[in-house]
Amino acid sequence: MDNRELFARLIKCEAGGEGRSGMEAVATCVMNRTRVTYGEYARTGRGSIRRVIEQPGQFTCMMTTVGGVPNPQNVWAATPEAIHFEVADWAINGGIHSGVGSETLWYMNPFRPQCPNFFPYNRTGYWFTRVRDHCYYNPMPSYAQT
Repeated sequence: MDNRELFARLIKCEAGGEGRSGMEAVATCVMNRTRVTYGEYARTGRGSIRRVIEQPGQFTCMMTTVGGVPNPQNVWAATPEAIHFEVADWAINGGIHSGVGSETLWYMNPFRPQCPNFFPYNRTGYWFTRVRDHCYYNPMPSYAQT
């Protein structure tokens, strides 16, 4: 599968039920990881969308099992539709969700109304905004040391 299809599958799996805005927010966050010039993603991703998406432990949709239980919601089961390719192309070509911006590196679904103040759990990101079901986080200065 090529990078574009992998990205479209990830968008569908991670945010397919959140409308175009939710999908664009997730896609923006993923692309921000490919463009960041410091920290873990600059070192491990090196500008490659595939390396960012396939980095272990980053996206639940890339896991076939979660906590030892099969994960039916994964990129291999998520057949993308035209809208998912459109959002992927939009993000690859420089689209940035205005609510998320160009610095956000993480998102998560807390499955509750309130977003935790920090994420990921090593506390390198601070809560920035919420778009639909997902909370978005910008890097703290400590992220540069990761």
